[in-house]
Amino acid sequence: MDLKQVIQSQFLAALAMLKEVILKCPQSVWNDPNDKFKFWSKSYHTIFYVHFYLQNAEKDFVPWEKHHDPDGDIPFTKDEVLEYLAFAEKQVLERVPVTNLEAESGFHWYPVNKLELQFINIRHIQQHAGELYECLGTRENAELGWVGYSKTMKEQE
Repeated sequence: MDLKQVIQSQFLAALAMLKEVILKCPQSVWNDPNDKFKFWSKSYHTIFYVHFYLQNAEKDFVPWEKHHDPDGDIPFTKDEVLEYLAFAEKQVLERVPVTNLEAESGFHWYPVNKLELQFINIRHIQQHAGELYECLGTRENAELGWVGYSKTMKEQE
């Protein structure tokens, strides 16, 4: 069993679920002024931390080229968030194979190894994807699918 391949598969599956809920989100829900946490903001936040925690350490993080303060008044568009999600998928494919899973996390607030950090990161995606699924299921009666695993680049060859 190739552990890094399994990690990539689960990252990509979780991101596929996030992508589906983003794609199905209507504009009226995307930036609903009545929401404390906007749909777009939770989507962006989720992807930001995928990108962040795939780095070797906090000091190595370089923000996405279109990053701006999501706490400001300028929301990200759906297309921008989907573009960032594609960037994060690429990061998963590039970073996971070269990650030393036995090394320290690289983030002092997570006193765990890189292997456990990958699980934390995937669980974070699933938590927020689940919240967004619930939001669309409740408000829009949207039917959303489950992705159990994803073929990695190595498996597709």
